[in-house]
Amino acid sequence: MINQLSSQEIVALSKEYTFFSWSVQGQVNPIPVAKAEGVYFWDTDGKRYLDFSSQLMNTNIGHQHPKVIKAIQDQAAELCFVHPGNTTEIRARLGKKLSQVTPGNLKKTFFALGGAEANENAIKIARFYTGRHKILAQYRSYHGATHGAIALTGDYRRLAVEPTMPGGVHFLNPHCYRCPFGQTAGTCQMQCVSHLEEVIQYEGPDKIAAIIMEGVVGSNGIIVPPDGYWQSVRQICDKYGILLISDEVMSGWGRTGQWFAVDNWQVVPDIISTAKGITSGYVPLGAVIVNEKIAQFFEDKYLYAGLTYNGHALALAAAMATIEVYEEENLLEKARTLGVYLREKLEALKAAHPSVGDVRSIGLFSTLELVKDRQSKAVMPAGVMGQVGKFLRENGLFTFIMANNMGSMVFVVPPLTITQEQLDEGLAIVDKALLIADEETKN
Repeated sequence: MINQLSSQEIVALSKEYTFFSWSVQGQVNPIPVAKAEGVYFWDTDGKRYLDFSSQLMNTNIGHQHPKVIKAIQDQAAELCFVHPGNTTEIRARLGKKLSQVTPGNLKKTFFALGGAEANENAIKIARFYTGRHKILAQYRSYHGATHGAIALTGDYRRLAVEPTMPGGVHFLNPHCYRCPFGQTAGTCQMQCVSHLEEVIQYEGPDKIAAIIMEGVVGSNGIIVPPDGYWQSVRQICDKYGILLISDEVMSGWGRTGQWFAVDNWQVVPDIISTAKGITSGYVPLGAVIVNEKIAQFFEDKYLYAGLTYNGHALALAAAMATIEVYEEENLLEKARTLGVYLREKLEALKAAHPSVGDVRSIGLFSTLELVKDRQSKAVMPAGVMGQVGKFLRENGLFTFIMANNMGSMVFVVPPLTITQEQLDEGLAIVDKALLIADEETKN
């Protein structure tokens, strides 16, 4: 398609007639994107950007993969949509495939259109199954912007829209860099686990339907839990008859080097909610996958959940083709091996730049946390982070920048198809941008 509007007209009309998420509308400065391929995209003036955040951590197989494009085209030519009470061949095939790639005895899927919808329905299913109403979630978390999902979200985005769904209760994360219990790697006694169990006691174990956690916390800073944490939470859930939900919307689909982040700790949750990388963002799709016991529960009980676009054929075709790309191109293994190289390069950046306080990385899921002072871990000011982000963008690198009182970070979350040379290309730009943050450490 040849653009009929100039770059300025596209931006101006978009700002005048459409809303942009999570922003002051008068301050947004979107890139007018014309095309994309692989790990790059181009604006309408022809400037190329290296995508270092997989757009919003979802284009895991890169842009415009021909296999997925063809699958969408073929499905569109044959059948786009049917009543959600009917079914299609692609629904039958994808349902079985999801039972094969998910861990343990997870088996049956409820389809949605995104991560928030998946979590909304995971909440419903957990409450129906247990007869309980409370859901526990971490403070440093994001589960979506809809009524129930935002209630479980722990970060600042929840506060502006409260009151939200009742029954959401929050607990502290196992955040090793900023341990809320004052522990260090050498003194850690996993107080985060005993803290969770204490919260459960205060809230009443018989009132709690589920605990939901991101496999690895995503947009709140790539917080990788210590070994043993997921296993301990699984044991606690079993002890009190509480369901365990792993939110794999961002951390799933090869991002950490496994199908799902929770697989890194060999833990089988009762429910997985997912989206994003299931189609690599090509078509909206979310999914709630439950274990056999939960699936069996609804064989003679009404499931009060429904969506017009449940099982949308175009989305399911995109998902099946995307999963085949993960398998055929060995992208999980690539994320593991290239992730080791990425971690080494990020540690080298930390050694070279006093503004880098911490490196957190698992597979191709990583971030640099920037601080004014390593000793105090004072958060790098938002204004400085804005300058860092501007430099990256001007130099052709697009990535997610976080800047709030919970921490300031530069994310490195590229498509799993990225090469070592392309990774080096982007990190060289990050290296130069960090010089801006280094200046702040001298003040």
